[in-house]
Amino acid sequence: MSTPPFMTPDQSRRRRTLAARRRHRRRLAALGALGLAVLAAIFGAMALASRSRSEQRHSARAATPVKARPAPALSPAGLVLGRPPLALTGIADPPQATVRIPFHSPPREGLLFNLSTGQVLWQRNAFKRVSIASLTKMMTALLAVQSAPPDAGVLVTRQAVDMAGSKVGVLPLHRHVPVESLLYGLLLPSGNDAAVALAQHVAGSVSRFVQRMNAEAAKLGMGCTRYSSPSGYYDQGNFSCAADLALLAHVDLEQPRIARIARTYSAVLPFPIKGRKLYLYNNNPLLIYKYPGATGLKTGYTEAAGRCLVATAERHGVRLGVVVLHSGDPGIQARQLLDAGFQDVYHLPHVPEPPMPAGA
Repeated sequence: MSTPPFMTPDQSRRRRTLAARRRHRRRLAALGALGLAVLAAIFGAMALASRSRSEQRHSARAATPVKARPAPALSPAGLVLGRPPLALTGIADPPQATVRIPFHSPPREGLLFNLSTGQVLWQRNAFKRVSIASLTKMMTALLAVQSAPPDAGVLVTRQAVDMAGSKVGVLPLHRHVPVESLLYGLLLPSGNDAAVALAQHVAGSVSRFVQRMNAEAAKLGMGCTRYSSPSGYYDQGNFSCAADLALLAHVDLEQPRIARIARTYSAVLPFPIKGRKLYLYNNNPLLIYKYPGATGLKTGYTEAAGRCLVATAERHGVRLGVVVLHSGDPGIQARQLLDAGFQDVYHLPHVPEPPMPAGA
């Protein structure tokens, strides 16, 4: 039986179904290709945008100058300053004093402060660099106790014996003297000869010792200070400020050997001279006139520096220090400032005091 030339209805229906399926697959394939193309275009645009932003950032960084790190603060001797062991708080310009005293003729520079906390109670030109005379010996004493034991023998040289100005005066040439005896001679009568002898013993020469003085000042963060001698007898190139001296007073009194000597009014020491004893007396007016609670520390005088005093005292656990520079009455002004600090700020009872003559 032969195949009829025309499709039956079922065949026609199957053919239409198959054709419809083929058209649907082609549309799906076209849509898929279109979707892939769109996604590729989107991702391409995103990549271009990201690259453009990156190039813009790079270009901006290249165009913007790189900020240099600030140079470290340097001491007057050109050394990098360390962090001070005591932060003085309350120093302001103009001064904002907790203590107010109507001085008839105030010191040119000065500071009243708490030795333990660093709180500043009174100030005058606290950062002004000025000559400091024998207050220089506060640093000489610090380096000596850091470097030499009390019983170490110090050879007395001709340079030490011939030193001008205030002196121990009986140093035996070419003999050995204990370090501790020289420290008493340095801090009580302010012996320039003792300063030179200690400097040579500690560093081998005065010039090398001065280098160590400046290095220690920078380490302690003393930004006003430069030393040119261990004694302060010569003012040329030797200066500091009230704020730095306050910091150094705190550091000095942290050394038990210095603290013990600084509060001593008189001392009798073994010494290689006729009689075998050395008698020394402190020239600190607070110790001379028995200021209640006085604990030190150092006096100074040259024509350039005027009369100077760093004085310290303690009452009922409160430790105060005062710096007065170029003063007509350093002892009296230091006493007035300390009294005001103890009584007006810390509300401690008044303590009867022996009179102190004008000009002390």
